[in-house]
Amino acid sequence: MTNPANANSRIVSLRPVQAGDEPFLLAVYGSSREEEMALVPWDAAQKEMFIRMQATAQHQYYQAEYPRAEYLIILADGEPVGRLYVDRRPHEIRILDLTLLTPYRGQGIGTPLLDALMTEAANAAKTLNIYLDAGSRSQSLFARLGFKPVSDSGAHVLFEWQAPSSSNGQT
Repeated sequence: MTNPANANSRIVSLRPVQAGDEPFLLAVYGSSREEEMALVPWDAAQKEMFIRMQATAQHQYYQAEYPRAEYLIILADGEPVGRLYVDRRPHEIRILDLTLLTPYRGQGIGTPLLDALMTEAANAAKTLNIYLDAGSRSQSLFARLGFKPVSDSGAHVLFEWQAPSSSNGQT
């Protein structure tokens, strides 16, 4: 039985982050911290202040460390549902962030985006990688797509994908 809200019945597209997207991007960031926020004994105002502070710090870090990265909003049927940040480097494509709002997770929306990045990486003979939080549920998606864990800091795991080598009889 297919879910009528899966990506197969939706048009998934991307657009650059624009002025005015800050409230949406804050909501996306906040959705990535929901489980953690459920565990702290703070009131709603304290949680909101923390999320805002952390989102601002993350944004400033990305802008400083990855000034040439592409910062994109993920759209499903034209509706903003997440963000994708990608930094293209000489020998790799680094996914800085791929986050969907909670109601859109697990619906196959991220898979066509990852497929497109995998195709791009294969065509450019680059690796494709992403750091995931240790214990992240996303690890199963990346493993299913052929990403392999290549380093583990304890807090984050670097997953990497390389296009399969063509088998032409050479060693």
